[in-house]
Amino acid sequence: PGMCTMVLGEIEAVSPDFYRDLLQGSMRPRYTGSFFLMAERRLEFPFRDEDFKQHLVNRHIYYESSRGCPFSCTYCLSAAERGVFHKELPQVFSELERILSHQPSVLRFVDRTFNDNPARALAIWRYLAERGHGTLFHFEIAPDRFTEEMFIFLAGIPAGLFQFEIGIQSTHSDTLAAIRRRIDPAAAHATISRLAAFGNIHLHVDLILGLPHENRETFFRSFAEVYAMGPQYIQMGLLKLLPDTAIRQTAEECGYLYCTDPPYSALANRWLNHAALSDLYWFCECVEKFHNNRYFISFWHSLRRKQENIAAFFLGLLDICHRNNFFELAATQEFLCRLLCLQIKGRGDELLLIELLRHDWLRCGHRFLPEFLEMRQDEEQPVETKNRLYQTLPEKLIGVYRRGEKNCFFKKAVCLNFSGLACRELGFQGREEFGSLCFLGEREGGLFRFNRVLRL
Repeated sequence: PGMCTMVLGEIEAVSPDFYRDLLQGSMRPRYTGSFFLMAERRLEFPFRDEDFKQHLVNRHIYYESSRGCPFSCTYCLSAAERGVFHKELPQVFSELERILSHQPSVLRFVDRTFNDNPARALAIWRYLAERGHGTLFHFEIAPDRFTEEMFIFLAGIPAGLFQFEIGIQSTHSDTLAAIRRRIDPAAAHATISRLAAFGNIHLHVDLILGLPHENRETFFRSFAEVYAMGPQYIQMGLLKLLPDTAIRQTAEECGYLYCTDPPYSALANRWLNHAALSDLYWFCECVEKFHNNRYFISFWHSLRRKQENIAAFFLGLLDICHRNNFFELAATQEFLCRLLCLQIKGRGDELLLIELLRHDWLRCGHRFLPEFLEMRQDEEQPVETKNRLYQTLPEKLIGVYRRGEKNCFFKKAVCLNFSGLACRELGFQGREEFGSLCFLGEREGGLFRFNRVLRL
């Protein structure tokens, strides 16, 4: 009574003594086992069918098709043991069939580098694309292990079927060398940019704040380079100096100050004192709140296309956030949008960016503009735009509404006039000076399930 038993290593590799002692009720304080030292290695299926009807109902399902990691990053516990073990594909397909029969909403592969064997990864992707509709599949991906065949396949999958988490960590060469992260930043940029252009895979790219040799300037450069790749989500987490990792063992020579209790967060190092690291932490929180959602996709795309100094933009936005107590308040879309309007005030492209914010607001399902996005007095008002379109459009418009449905269409639609420049920025063709956009109640089938938008 009161004794704690620990298993160090993998449960599959513990000796039979563990199970004997468990049955007898006489457990030792510690048992050890190493999966990679086992004579016969096999990963068993951990689920029972009844699990999916009980405690796994409406839960994310975690599945392991391989164990181990081909990398040896100094901050990661997976680097403690070398090598990767892959389940045979027939076993993987059999186990996936059992899981998918229960139609989970999300299936997350916990493989540390899912595509370390590209041919094997592609075979599993093909299997899932044929059988997994209705389920979102999440993978941790290395950006420099893609083949052309993989790109061709991924370009044709349905939107929202796959989600990729891609660890870049840094684009600074000295930092990558120090953490033993073997990656070609140029290849990563090409891969992520190409995947982003497909528009059908949610891309989640990771950077780590507080790595060796990463100062303020190089961190901002890493962020800007990742932003330019076009992922939907940029996660910038604070470095954790986990016990038994290589970076923890060299912490003193790198000047690290860190929490000795979980989660072992870095507090300072030789390149960033505590104040600098704290400032960057809030910078990362600002990006998290404003960028990593569906609220301002057109806005961020425009800044990316113009090659905005995005680090400077977010620094200015962070200052506005601090002055408006942003981090103490609820981060609603309206509050976020209001602060963005303050950030762009006085810019030469302010009016264009305001139009993009109006577009992003309405296609998120809102039917009315907040006061700070309302049309100016010298602009056509939404009710005037709707009346003009109603009077000039025919009783039947192919692909939009049938005869007898015109009244219903305009009752549900939100209509707004946009400049020709804004229309072109949003991807609508034409050289007209103005264009009228209608925001419908029905959703598109893309990644973000935006409300459908028509140009009339």
